[in-house]
Amino acid sequence: MAPSSSSTLPHFSLFSLILLISFSSPRTLVLALSKPKPPNSLFLPISKVDGTSLQTTTQYITHIKQRTPLVPVNLTVDLGGRSLWVVIDDDYISSTRTIHNCNSTQCKLASRTRVCPFGDPCFLPIHHPTLDSSQVGSLCDDVISLQSTNANSYTTIPHYLFGCATNYMIVGLADGITGAAGLGRSKIALPLQLASAFKFDKKFVVCLPSSTNAKGFVVFGNLVPNTAVSAVPLTYTPLLSNPVSTVPAPRGEPSYEYFIGVKSITVNGKVVPFNTSLLSIDRKSGNGGTKISTGHPYTALKTEIYNAFIEAFVREAEAMKLKRVAAVEPFGACFRLGPAVPTIDFVLESKNVWRMFGANSMVKVGNNDVMCLGFVEGDYDEMTSVVIGGRQLENIVLQFDLASSKMGFSSTLLANQTILCPDGGLWSKRVTAEFIFALLELIRKAIDAPKKSDQEREKTAKMGEHVERKAQTSSYRKEKELRKGIGASKKW
Repeated sequence: MAPSSSSTLPHFSLFSLILLISFSSPRTLVLALSKPKPPNSLFLPISKVDGTSLQTTTQYITHIKQRTPLVPVNLTVDLGGRSLWVVIDDDYISSTRTIHNCNSTQCKLASRTRVCPFGDPCFLPIHHPTLDSSQVGSLCDDVISLQSTNANSYTTIPHYLFGCATNYMIVGLADGITGAAGLGRSKIALPLQLASAFKFDKKFVVCLPSSTNAKGFVVFGNLVPNTAVSAVPLTYTPLLSNPVSTVPAPRGEPSYEYFIGVKSITVNGKVVPFNTSLLSIDRKSGNGGTKISTGHPYTALKTEIYNAFIEAFVREAEAMKLKRVAAVEPFGACFRLGPAVPTIDFVLESKNVWRMFGANSMVKVGNNDVMCLGFVEGDYDEMTSVVIGGRQLENIVLQFDLASSKMGFSSTLLANQTILCPDGGLWSKRVTAEFIFALLELIRKAIDAPKKSDQEREKTAKMGEHVERKAQTSSYRKEKELRKGIGASKKW
């Protein structure tokens, strides 16, 4: 088997590198070392912020750098959002921001339904993921910078298109959050804009953390091989389109959210009885179907589905000797903590099954011995019959392949508490980066002092060997720990 990129470099001889450098001009060397390589993938860290009560909205938070000069910007993750958007106020100072007009090429890319009577600014619907409301903003561009998985560095993207929003959009966001990172199927959402800019795969992977102490991630593009993320087995199902937007938007706009085909729902293998036509998307009205949303903290079910689902779950839970207790809003069924709970299956059109265990289906409330079924009744005006929310998405790996229009999903990573969300594969690159920086320092010293004595040269060579051994040992230890964790997960 060919060696991975993270372990190949340390096997090069330090003497060979220095010999090669001795035949290169200083200018050639500087250009070779300083020229950045285009990233194979880009990385967003995700953390979780709980609401102040069970009725308030949990949010998944990330951060980027934006503007000139670059400053950190905190954003809420909007899985189905059509664009990245940021509130523009007196604190937004940048020498590179541009506002596009309605007749621009950028506006044509961003909006299918634009109307330009007087060459006005390009108006863009801005969706608030936690309030599920929209306002009109403007299409802008500016510099943004994201973390690269190549070497744990940052990659800058000039002229990145985003929505300029008003101060009113701050309402409902967590403290310190000034916008949203839209990951939807729009051409100006993060996945397709980044794929277009760097020519990597039109896909991304998400893993949401389950607590405020844990970390999750989004990786855009090609996964780093031989890492925790790439080793997680996935089950695939087709992504479906909805020709009608399910959030406030101009007439004629499609939905940029992610829909999947669910055929039925079972509890402990028994089918929940309800009108399954609700699970199909009406192509004229856009009603029905199943979508995935980070703006909903819990899975929301249409009233008819919800009532039948609660009844079926309670029946199975009581058969398992779980004692039902008074419900705690917004949940409809709560129990004393028990050793096991009924399993929930979403039977998909692909004939695969998305199985949810207690780690993703139950929520602890109040004292530690009460848990509630983490599904809620959907709003009366919600167009979509089933909205799979954040709780049910936590600590599973989701891959969205936009080119092939399919979604991959893993089982829960909480099995035996061995693995939570992996780190996006960054550790395998950090080892290489540490080695490179140490190696370059040795090379610099070799160039600055070409007339070193034999004793000094021998000392430098020993330092190089020490760096090699340290990098190899660190890489081996991390790989051993990773294999141990994944082996336990697969066994479970």
